[in-house]
Amino acid sequence: MTTETHYTGEERRKRIFAIVGASSGNLVEWFDFYVYAFCAIYFAPAFFPSDDPTVQLLNTAGVFAAGFLMRPIGGWLFGRVADKHGRKNSMMIAVLMMCAGSLVITFMPTYDSIGAWAPALLLVARLFQGLSVGGEYGTTATYMSEVAPKGERGFFASFQYVTLIGGQLLAVLVVVVLQQLLSEDELRAWGWRIPFFIGAVAALISLLLRRTLKETTSEESRKNKDAGSVGALFRDHKAAFITVLGYTAGGSLIFYTFTTYMQKFLVNTAGMQVKTASYIMTGALFLYMCMQPLFGMLADKIGRRNSMLWFGALGTLCTVPILLTLKTITSPFLAFVLITLALAIVSFYTSISGLVKAEMFPPHIRALGVGMAYAVANAIFGGTAEVVAFALKAKGMENTFYWYVTVMMVIAFLFSFRLPKQPKYLHHDL
Repeated sequence: MTTETHYTGEERRKRIFAIVGASSGNLVEWFDFYVYAFCAIYFAPAFFPSDDPTVQLLNTAGVFAAGFLMRPIGGWLFGRVADKHGRKNSMMIAVLMMCAGSLVITFMPTYDSIGAWAPALLLVARLFQGLSVGGEYGTTATYMSEVAPKGERGFFASFQYVTLIGGQLLAVLVVVVLQQLLSEDELRAWGWRIPFFIGAVAALISLLLRRTLKETTSEESRKNKDAGSVGALFRDHKAAFITVLGYTAGGSLIFYTFTTYMQKFLVNTAGMQVKTASYIMTGALFLYMCMQPLFGMLADKIGRRNSMLWFGALGTLCTVPILLTLKTITSPFLAFVLITLALAIVSFYTSISGLVKAEMFPPHIRALGVGMAYAVANAIFGGTAEVVAFALKAKGMENTFYWYVTVMMVIAFLFSFRLPKQPKYLHHDL
């Protein structure tokens, strides 16, 4: 499935630098987004005064969820900007908006200072960040797919998820370091602000990198009357949109099942200690991050369609056995092995998820198609994974969740058959 294309050393270096510049912003975006979740236990009392810590955390979780729900709007808004005004402009605005949100949270007065304005401003800042993350995926996936060297697009496009997981791991690392350096009282008083400040500074550095990027769209594409048009997307590319939505729904659900939900699963269902579960997930996520380029290279060899079919088939066959085994497992090492195995299956999808979407749409509507399909499926199926899992567990029907994930993997498998054997778009060199 590979195609031989020869680049000069200078051209290859430029393309690799463009990948680094684009993916750096992706790392910062996800670092900033997840820092909120990891620091919530410390700043919750400052914004939501209550005698009940659970109520405080529920309030902060509500604000986190509100940011999640902004993603489809971000996918539409930034996809339109990217198709009409260029990928570079869209990526710069997205990272600048994330920077602004982090700076606002860094210096935000608490409830004691300004009363109810404090949680209101926190909500506004998170809505901006949710909008930013929603727009980041589609535009970055599109740009990285377009700029990656032909014949190696799977490998280079995989760095989108390398930096996505890397941002999550860096957020954990920063919080762990602060826990070692500061007392709990200091963390609650002011220490929680430090990660947000780090994220804001990192966003500015990423902004400088992105300013140097070369635009991948042509003036003709940007001036197309249908550029960034939702109407044109559903009129001319409805089948492609539905196909992308179909396999992204399952991909998002299984991704969140074995990443963000899994730590809670190990504690609440398998009965492990919180620290043990944290160690398992940190190690598994690190390996998962390292797997992405390897699976991207594999996709370059066997083809994107075949990788997606393997993802759907293995996800269908292995999800229930893995989760049922994890449910009763007592060995942390075996849990680590099983979760890593599950994440390897997910890697067939995540390593090329942006690329396989980008290849479904023409340039003038590509970022919109990628961004909206991802954001809608992610919000409906990925964002609700934990809610559905906890609701079924509360009703004594936890195993039903495993079958729910499996059914969505069957759907992903079936929709993967709709992928062309050769990409309809993005097959030419850029």
